[in-house]
Amino acid sequence: MHRVPTMRHLLYILYQPYKWLVVIPLLLLSTLLLGTAAIVIATTVSPKLASATCGVWWSRLNSFMTPMLVSVRGRRHIDKEQSYVIISNHLSHYDIFVLYGWLGIDFKWVMKKELRNLPALGAACEKIGHIYIDRSNRETAIASLAAAKKKIVNGTSILFFPEGTRSTSGETGQFKKGAFFMALDLGIPILPITVLHTDRILPSRTMDLFPGRASMVVHEPIDVSGYGTERLGELMSTVREVIQAGLESE
Repeated sequence: MHRVPTMRHLLYILYQPYKWLVVIPLLLLSTLLLGTAAIVIATTVSPKLASATCGVWWSRLNSFMTPMLVSVRGRRHIDKEQSYVIISNHLSHYDIFVLYGWLGIDFKWVMKKELRNLPALGAACEKIGHIYIDRSNRETAIASLAAAKKKIVNGTSILFFPEGTRSTSGETGQFKKGAFFMALDLGIPILPITVLHTDRILPSRTMDLFPGRASMVVHEPIDVSGYGTERLGELMSTVREVIQAGLESE
C-alpha cells in the first residue's frame, strides 16, 4: 500500500530548488560580503557598530530569504544600559539568526574555536570581539573567558549556549558551569532566553531546511547577588527551569 504524501512533504519537495539555488548561495555571498564589511567597520570605526549593522543585517537577510518569521516576547525585561550574562537554549543553527537579528542589544558570543576558520565570518567575529574558546582544553578556555571579562561593561553583554551543542530532542540539555561562574564573578544578572521552533526550520545535524515561524522569549533577569559558588548548582537549576518553562509554554 502506497503512502499518500502529506502537504508538507509536497511543499518540502517544491522548496528544494529554491533552497539550493537561492538560500544557500545567498548565505555564502552575504557571509563573504557582510563579513568583510564587518572587518573594515570594526577596524576603522568600532566593533559595536560592525555588530549592530553587519551582524544584524546578515541575520535578518538570511532569515527573510529562508523565509523565517520571528516574533519576540518579553523585550521589556531588557535594560540596554545593563550588562548581562545571556543564557539561551540551543536547537538549531538558526538560533544564531534569531538572537543576533532580534535581541537588540550589544553582546559578545562565546563560540568554539573551530568557527575561527570560516572564511570572512571567522575573522569578522574576532574583530567584533566575539570570544573563541578551545573546549578541548579547560585551562585555555578559562583563560579566554578571563580575558573577555573586560569587554562586558556599559551595556555590552556576553552570550552562552551552556548546553555546549544543539539539542536533538527539543528538551533543554544539561548546562556547563562556565557561564554561571562568570555571572557570579562579574556580579551581573543572568538574562535567560528561550528560542522556539528553529529546529522545525533547520533540525540539528541536517540540511532539511524549511520555511517557518520562530519565536524568542526574553525572561526576567535573575539577580545572582544572593548566590555564591556553594549555591552554583541551585542557580544553574533555576535558570534551566526558566528556559525549559518557555519551551513547555508552547
